[in-house]
Amino acid sequence: MKLIQSFSVDHTQIVPGIFVSRVDSLGDDSVTTYDVRLKKPNREPVIDVAAMHSLEHIIATFLRNDPEWKDEVIYWGPMGCLTGFYLILKGNRQSKEIYELMVNAFKSVNEYEEVPGATPVNCGNYLMHNLDMAKWYAKEFVDYLEANEDNSDIFEYPKTERLVTEEGQQFYDS
Repeated sequence: MKLIQSFSVDHTQIVPGIFVSRVDSLGDDSVTTYDVRLKKPNREPVIDVAAMHSLEHIIATFLRNDPEWKDEVIYWGPMGCLTGFYLILKGNRQSKEIYELMVNAFKSVNEYEEVPGATPVNCGNYLMHNLDMAKWYAKEFVDYLEANEDNSDIFEYPKTERLVTEEGQQFYDS
């Protein structure tokens, strides 16, 4: 079975940042999946589950209400590994082109006094939220992005050579 795109990235080299994960064509249109990585995989503690849930609610609300971007947003959601989020937008833009959007989205977290949609009617686990920790993670990420705005490492997946046999088997520790 073929390894999916996100599993073929060397997770030992990823730093926090905003990366194009994949671009898919849909007829004449395309959609881009972005890897919005807050933590270094396998090297930093992951994001607290309740804070991750709060960040999901708040940033999804921000993105779907932003006048410039709301019609472009297809999906915002957490990675299963709890190190970041996936953002899917219509079109094909480079990571740097959504930098300001992500900075503003994470900055907006500080403005909330309660998590939107955190009620039994609106959320499947409405008690699992931590707004204070969400604010802490959001500020940490914004500070990092702003300090590294000119560093290409936060916009480009790390490049590694992969040994591939004649049969197509890939070795991921090469």
